[in-house]
Amino acid sequence: MKVVVVGGTGLIGSKLVSRLSRDGHEAVAASPHTGVNTLTGEGLAEALEGARVVVDVSNAPSFEPAAVLEFFETSTGNLLAAESEAGVGHHVALSIVGTERMPDNGYFRAKVTQEQLIEKSGIPYSLVHATQFFEFVKGIADEAADGGVVRIAPVLFQPIAGDDVAAVLCEVAEGTPLNGRLEVAGPERVRMDEFVRQALAGLGDPREVVTDPHARYFGSELGEHSLVPLGEARLGGARYGDWAAAG
Repeated sequence: MKVVVVGGTGLIGSKLVSRLSRDGHEAVAASPHTGVNTLTGEGLAEALEGARVVVDVSNAPSFEPAAVLEFFETSTGNLLAAESEAGVGHHVALSIVGTERMPDNGYFRAKVTQEQLIEKSGIPYSLVHATQFFEFVKGIADEAADGGVVRIAPVLFQPIAGDDVAAVLCEVAEGTPLNGRLEVAGPERVRMDEFVRQALAGLGDPREVVTDPHARYFGSELGEHSLVPLGEARLGGARYGDWAAAG
C-alpha cells in the first residue's frame, strides 16, 4: 500500500520510510526537501493521491511557544483536510509521553492541540506517544547548560532508541487504526540526572552535570513522573549502553 510519511527525511521519518519500503510498501517521504510543504499546502494533494495511510512525524522549526502552536495547528489542519479529500483511511501521528502533564510547556501544549485536531477530524487515527530519544541526549544537555555546568532534575527518565520508535510506527501504520494512543518507552527506567551524567561521560563531554530538583526542562519544572509512562507501555529492545557502543 502507499504510505506517506510527513517529515520523512528527518531522524525518525527516514528510518520509517526504510522499514516500510523493506516491507514492500510504497513509502513516500514528504517534506519541504521533497517538494511537500504542509504549512503552505504545496505538493500535498499530489503526494496523498492514492495513499491509504499517512504517518506524521514532522517537527516544528522553532520551539518558541507561539510559533510551535501555529506550526502544528496549520500543518495538521492542512494535512487532515487533504487526507479527507484524498480518502486516506488511517492517520498516524507521533507525539510525546506526558504531553497533557506539562500545561506550562509551550511545545507540549502545541502537541496536545495537534492531537485534539486529529481526534476530531473523523479520520481513523492512531497516536504513538514516545519518550525522549537516545539521539537527543546531547541536545537535552545543551539546553540545560550554563557554561560548563548542566543542571538536570533527578526525575524518572526512560529514553528510547529512534530505531525502536520507527519499528513501532511501522507496525501501527500496517495495522488497523487504534482510534486511541499507544505509549512506547525504553527498556530502562533511570534518574534523568544520572543518565545525562553517564551519557556525557561516554561522549567525552567534560561538562559537569549537577543534580537540581528545580532544573527546568525546555522551560518547565518537572515532576517525578512527567516524562515516563504512567501505565502500560511498549518497551524498545535497545539499551542505551549497547546503542552507544554500536555507535
